[in-house]
Amino acid sequence: MEQVGESASPDAAVVRVLVVDDQAPFRAAARAVITRVQNFELIAEATSGEEAVAMVNELEPAVVLMDINMGLLDGLEATKIITDSHPDTMVILVSTYTEDDMPPAARTCGAAAYVNKDELSPRVLRRLWEQGGDATWRNGLV
Repeated sequence: MEQVGESASPDAAVVRVLVVDDQAPFRAAARAVITRVQNFELIAEATSGEEAVAMVNELEPAVVLMDINMGLLDGLEATKIITDSHPDTMVILVSTYTEDDMPPAARTCGAAAYVNKDELSPRVLRRLWEQGGDATWRNGLV
C-alpha cells in the first residue's frame, strides 16, 4: 500500500482528522484514505452537523472532512459554526455535487476547499493540508 508523504519527518506533528458523513460507506472510504497519509490520524467520526460541532469543540481536530447534505444541521451550516469558533480548523467539504451544482452557500460557509467524494485521495488530502486549502475555491475562481 502506497503511503503519501513518506518523506515527511516521523517527528512531524500529527494531523488530527474528523470525518462527518451520515453514510457509513463514505466514512469507511474516508477512513481508508486518512490511514494512507503519513502523520494523519482519524480521531473521530460524526454522522450529523450537530455531532460535528460538538466533536470539534471537544476534540479540536486540525481537519474536518464535512459532507454537505445531512439532517437538520447540514454540512454548510455546521462548517460556518465550526470555522467561526475555530478559525484554525480546516474544513474540507466533500459531496457528490459538481462545482456547477454546488449550493451557493458552499463558497461562503468558511470551508477551505471542496472535493468530490470520488476524487478524495491521500494525495489530494495531503496537498490541501500543505497548501492550507484551495485558494481558487475560497476566492470563488473555479
